[in-house]
Amino acid sequence: MIIGCGDVGRRIAALCAKDWRVYGLVRSAGSLAKVRAAGAVPLAADAPRRRPQDLAARVIHSAPPPPGERLEGGGDIDRLTRAWTARLLQRRPTARLQQAVQRGAQPGPGRRVIYLSTTGVYGDRQGRLTDEATLPRPITARARRRLDAERRLRDAARSPGAMRLTTLRVPGIYAADRLPLARLRERVPALHAADDVQTNHIHADDLARLARVALLRGPGQRTINVVDDSVLPMGDYLDMVARWAGLPLPPRVDRKTLLASVSPMRASFMSESRRLSNRRMKRELRMRLRYPTVADFLASHPPPG
Repeated sequence: MIIGCGDVGRRIAALCAKDWRVYGLVRSAGSLAKVRAAGAVPLAADAPRRRPQDLAARVIHSAPPPPGERLEGGGDIDRLTRAWTARLLQRRPTARLQQAVQRGAQPGPGRRVIYLSTTGVYGDRQGRLTDEATLPRPITARARRRLDAERRLRDAARSPGAMRLTTLRVPGIYAADRLPLARLRERVPALHAADDVQTNHIHADDLARLARVALLRGPGQRTINVVDDSVLPMGDYLDMVARWAGLPLPPRVDRKTLLASVSPMRASFMSESRRLSNRRMKRELRMRLRYPTVADFLASHPPPG
């Protein structure tokens, strides 16, 4: 079961459908056909039917949290994840259902759950190297909701036999159709080098492959940064994509000027800087990335016509 079967979820579904029967849960009725085309059985989140997402032997939870509610003492909660984990602890997967989901494969003990979180939970690290032992200090409400979901799942995983949980913290996702071309065409400025922030990246296809590998051999009760080897300030990333696409380089401005001219969400990305370590990913998931850096991807793909 893939909870939140959007772009990345459908890429995961296409990989997993080769080995298992896959269900894709979506909120939008318009996404059902896309899920079916990816090889999964589409389910609407609000459909009044049996909930295989509560019983599936393998679950990838990639749904973004809905707008949160304030916790007493600060922070936000992910209501979707809290409701799902409460049901999960009540209904354990049966061997018969595991066998059906796995197309006759021998079921393993408990349930495997992969949660796709965000590296935004680390907050602003002022460009410092950041690994999984770094204390999360999320700044934005959406990152606080992700951290709430992480903690709720981790607490549930402590219940005997409930699940084997691997949390993948995901940075900026890119692909051929997920590059900042519209921003470049709109001539949205970038920061001067002195004010710039460090960005981190993963290709959507590599993320899908990492999620599948985590299902098969991800360590239980473990958090892993899934990030490529790129070391790129945001302005350098935008310049690289602009040169590849044959577009003018974005103008550079100081931080105060830029933050006054962009949306609050875009401003939040310009206010956090960190360099993420992927040492644990390489050591424990043991998967070679198809695109080790953004430059490798651009070099292997023609620019848009």
